[in-house]
Amino acid sequence: MNKFFVIICITIMIFGFSCKKGDDRGSGADNRITISGAWALYPMVVKWASEYQKQHPSIIIDISAGGAGKGMTDALTGTVDLGMVSRDVYKAEIDKGAWWISVVKDAVIPVINAENPLKETLLKRGLSRKEFTRIWITDAIRDWNTFIKSDTTYRIHIYTRSDACGAAETWAKYVGGSQEDLKGVGVYGDPGLADAVRNDLLGIGYNNVNFAYDASTEKPVRGILILPIDINANGMIDPQENFYADRDSLIAAIADGRYPSPPARDLHLVSHGVPRKKEVARFLVWILGEGQKYISEAGYIALPAERLIKQTASLAGAAQ
Repeated sequence: MNKFFVIICITIMIFGFSCKKGDDRGSGADNRITISGAWALYPMVVKWASEYQKQHPSIIIDISAGGAGKGMTDALTGTVDLGMVSRDVYKAEIDKGAWWISVVKDAVIPVINAENPLKETLLKRGLSRKEFTRIWITDAIRDWNTFIKSDTTYRIHIYTRSDACGAAETWAKYVGGSQEDLKGVGVYGDPGLADAVRNDLLGIGYNNVNFAYDASTEKPVRGILILPIDINANGMIDPQENFYADRDSLIAAIADGRYPSPPARDLHLVSHGVPRKKEVARFLVWILGEGQKYISEAGYIALPAERLIKQTASLAGAAQ
């Protein structure tokens, strides 16, 4: 059975006839939904909010990015209704009342300046997980010449995130540490890190997929290149490892497991306990159902149908 049909059936059972366009007008309830957090999830949530508000024009959805750490803190303190979180939810956060649903999957990817003097060889060679670790964690590799012999010595200029964020935690987990272990100049936010690498000939950093690829062309953002991961560590990018030319190719590799996890990971929406506002719960049910049709065009990967159905059912009481 088609997964979206099943989810929509559950949605109908939860909502009854109360979600028709205009039904939420004049209810006297608080129709504002506030969301903050991970840059990784921000473009997707903006798309969902835009489409949802077309159907429910009385609902106001305010969204701000600021990193997964901010999203989690804001959700747990009740500053916002929902926090966008792009990393695992920690036990300490669960103990404080964190409740969440997973909504999509994406990945963190390494990036370099598009004019790196050794780029042609780097793109053919890629770097292995161990080599990334020696750059970001142990500081054992400091020059691009470690990988490619050259008459000129080129230092590696490392950039990382300064804000508490899922991208840094996920990348750190891949290379064997935590965000605090990552070397480099700290830069705020996904756009800031992309700009730092774009403006530094010898720069290296990491970005969430939708900040490394241009949404209109689906090619890497002007001024940066994706540095391929040499997954089997054989010193070259084999055909099965070469999936970075455009966003769709990378998304397919994340979806079928060719791209490693981490740095691929699930993205979540978090609240302090099961949402008490029915407008919030209904928005979440819509995301898990009808909202899934916008995932591919926004550059994300859908989660398994069984997981979506289970999470939708868990919201039944709150959304009524």
